[in-house]
Amino acid sequence: MIRILIVDDSAFMRKMLTDVFTGQDGFLVIDTARNGKDAIDKVKRLKPDLVTMDVEMPIMDGMQALEVIMQDFPTPVVMVSSLTQAGADATIRALALGAVDFVAKAAGPISSVAAISEELIVKCRSAVRANVTRLALPISKTVVSPVPLKTSVKTVPIFSNERVIAIGTSTGGPRALQEIITKLPGNLPCGVVIVQHMPPGFTKSLADRLNSISSLTIKEAENNDVIRPGLVLIAPGDYHMTVETDGNKRLIKLNQSPPLAGHRPAVDPLFESVAKTYGSNATGVILTGMGHDGAKGMQAIKQQHGFTIAEDQSTAVVFGMPKSAIELGVIDKIAPINNIASEIVKSVTK
Repeated sequence: MIRILIVDDSAFMRKMLTDVFTGQDGFLVIDTARNGKDAIDKVKRLKPDLVTMDVEMPIMDGMQALEVIMQDFPTPVVMVSSLTQAGADATIRALALGAVDFVAKAAGPISSVAAISEELIVKCRSAVRANVTRLALPISKTVVSPVPLKTSVKTVPIFSNERVIAIGTSTGGPRALQEIITKLPGNLPCGVVIVQHMPPGFTKSLADRLNSISSLTIKEAENNDVIRPGLVLIAPGDYHMTVETDGNKRLIKLNQSPPLAGHRPAVDPLFESVAKTYGSNATGVILTGMGHDGAKGMQAIKQQHGFTIAEDQSTAVVFGMPKSAIELGVIDKIAPINNIASEIVKSVTK
């Protein structure tokens, strides 16, 4: 039985969310809280298995409460945020502070709760199994040493030798990406393409946040973006992202083909296209996440003699995606999250 504490300043929302969990097997709502201060007190006293946390609340908001909870009483927290730009920005900060996951609600409490109820249940079942000890640890800040280059990184590499880094992740991904991307040197001699399972709007907030704290240039990908050294492109929510060759350039292509295993963007289409266009010059990286998305794509990269890296179980918030790729026998290097940036640099400079 998963014991849940619901935190929301709206009495109506607390009732609606309570009803969602009460109607499901395996959940028990042990209490509710109406602000962050109340939430901290009840987490300390009741020791719930999981907390759902509203973002905007009086007295103490969800962000402040989350920071205290993760420092003093590490507990899986799923944020319930609004579908506004401010809500997306706050959610990305919450994930960096240690929230396991989030669900986004549209305006209008009745319709929004009905729309997110299935997603909320799935994410809460997954979140309670998360590596919370890992989420409570601070993100390390050590940057990998600059890459020794004979020519300026701004010079477009010879096409046949051009490399790429492709990264796929889901639950726990924003923190993992922060740990990796902020460590990569500003003169990285290749481009980076990323799929993070996330809805529209939130991927832009993720890209903007990473761009503000990294020496690389990070942006939400747009159709026909050119992959180039020092540029990190993140697939926009609700679009699959692939890579195609156009003359002497590699371009981003976005599409809205049906979701794969419930995901759009999905990791496999990106990895498979990278294997096709870059061959042995591709480095594939699979990070924390629930499910098996990315395993087939990693297999495609490995079959083309590219280099493959998976996050170790010791640091993965959810070990599903890396585990699937490892069990498929297509991983060259298994490493904890704090070592992956250096492994990436080794793979593109050897």
